[in-house]
Amino acid sequence: AGAEVIARAAELLRALQNEPDGLSLRQLAERLGLPRSTVHRIATALLAEGLVAPATSRGRLRLGPGLHQLAASSLKDLGQTLRPYLRKLSRRLDETVDLAILDHDQVFFIDQIQVARRLQAVSAAGTYFPVHCTANGKALLAALSREEVERILPERLRAHTAHTIVSRAKLLEELAVIRQTHVAFDREEHTLGICGVGCAVRDAAGRLAAITVPMPAQRFY
Repeated sequence: AGAEVIARAAELLRALQNEPDGLSLRQLAERLGLPRSTVHRIATALLAEGLVAPATSRGRLRLGPGLHQLAASSLKDLGQTLRPYLRKLSRRLDETVDLAILDHDQVFFIDQIQVARRLQAVSAAGTYFPVHCTANGKALLAALSREEVERILPERLRAHTAHTIVSRAKLLEELAVIRQTHVAFDREEHTLGICGVGCAVRDAAGRLAAITVPMPAQRFY
């Protein structure tokens, strides 16, 4: 019974994963195929632990800060595991190296090794970038199934520069190539004058991340 409750709680959390506006108890019950009273009991326990939180005054629930704290702890461990490799790569190339993960439909930077060069690409750990027009975003998307990618990608791909791929079909074609080559590129698609190259990696626990090298376009080309 205890294992069943944990499984149902996990299903509830997964149902809220891509719902920033939250879901009502009725909606959760429908998605999970459970009685509303059961969902209410599980949600109450998760609320008490901070794993879910009220989304609106009308009773909707969203993922809570407790999950973000757990995720932050996991990310810190991931960064510590990969940091020696980031440093080694940065030394070899004499370029900045970034480490990022997928957070819903965005790329989240969790670590960075900077180099002291007069001309360099600037990003920072703790920032978010779009997923469809960055080397790390494409690398991460290519590591997922097509169904997952289509669920993550927004219906309309925003043009950040004249080089941004705004066609979902064209982007899916590029992701298919990345799956074969294991290398993703950003050719001034997010920021004019900045390019990047990267690949997706997994640690021993199977956690997915992207290691990328951003640089001024003149050095990239």
